[in-house]
Amino acid sequence: MKKKDEALKIAINTRLLIRNKLEGIGWFTYETLRRITKNHPEVQFYFLFDREPDASFIFESNVFPIVLFPQARHPFLFIIWFELSVARALRKIQPHLFLSPDGYLSLSTKVPSLAVMHDLNFEHFPKDLPWLVRCYYRFFFPRFARKAIRLATVSQFSKRDIAEQYNIDPGKVDVVFNGANEMFVPLDDAEINLVRAKYSDGKPYFLFVGSLHPRKNLVRLFEAFDLFRAENENDIKLVVVGEKKWWTKPISAAFEKMDYKEEVVFCGRLDSIELHRITAAALAITYVSYFEGFGIPIAEAFRCGVPVITSNVTSMPEVAGDAALLVDPYNINSIASAMALMVKDEKLRAELIRKGFERAGIFTWDGAASRLWESMMHAYRESKNTLNT
Repeated sequence: MKKKDEALKIAINTRLLIRNKLEGIGWFTYETLRRITKNHPEVQFYFLFDREPDASFIFESNVFPIVLFPQARHPFLFIIWFELSVARALRKIQPHLFLSPDGYLSLSTKVPSLAVMHDLNFEHFPKDLPWLVRCYYRFFFPRFARKAIRLATVSQFSKRDIAEQYNIDPGKVDVVFNGANEMFVPLDDAEINLVRAKYSDGKPYFLFVGSLHPRKNLVRLFEAFDLFRAENENDIKLVVVGEKKWWTKPISAAFEKMDYKEEVVFCGRLDSIELHRITAAALAITYVSYFEGFGIPIAEAFRCGVPVITSNVTSMPEVAGDAALLVDPYNINSIASAMALMVKDEKLRAELIRKGFERAGIFTWDGAASRLWESMMHAYRESKNTLNT
């Protein structure tokens, strides 16, 4: 039985905080939690890791790391970790709230829970994932949504999608926009030339950043770039940043069929410093996924003064506003035409850059941390009201 004057205790799933391996949800976890733990020293935060954490993730003295086994990187191990290890840890900690920034919950605990569900791509494009993974997601996530006392997500699009897919009251879902790191700022011409000399033989380039996953639409991006180069006489390259974790046969085949594949540069994963430099030196970002819950590279490009080409579907128009060229991600002519327009129309580029700087102010990690904390406190108050009724 918790005492009324006991310090607020919040347990958090931090299994995606892995040094040098932060991706979209990992960055969300990192950027929001380092602010929340600093801003609320009166709260005890219990970080639940699935491996020994790097010391840099123990943000403040009010953070207490706990390592739970096994490492949760496979559907069967997800079940063991969340339903046994996490449930056991929560019984021991007795927190007032369990926060899961990646949306996974433990169905085996009565602790009030808040899940951050970034998107439901697996519901719309299940075949983009391995069979066992998609079976896990489609079985458990509806149950996580019903289990959670509240949900948070990163766009109005995802809020509507979650409410419709899982028959959830929209009033139960809070929107916590992603942010872009403050280090993403414009580079001067000399620095841009240095970056281009390093990555693209000194040539201007379109940039893709993200996991090389089918829903990122690399097949059509490769086809569109090929068409763009064939129809426009220039030496512009395509630079691709991201791990080939989900590199599929169709993506590989599309790349091998390219006439201009020698003009495509693969950089793999880059650290945050290099990611900023390669973004800020780009001619434009080409982010033409067919499904996104948000799209952090769009906000990062805005901060760098780099124009954006992105898709006219799911959350991307919401993030881009009027500060990007919107294309049909299923139409390579639409993508290729936007590339050509971005090269030829300097007035348009300048206008998009100006609007991008204005729009960047909406998407900050300070704002994200503040909205996530509000959602956490909303969940906590609702749990207390439930106990008192």
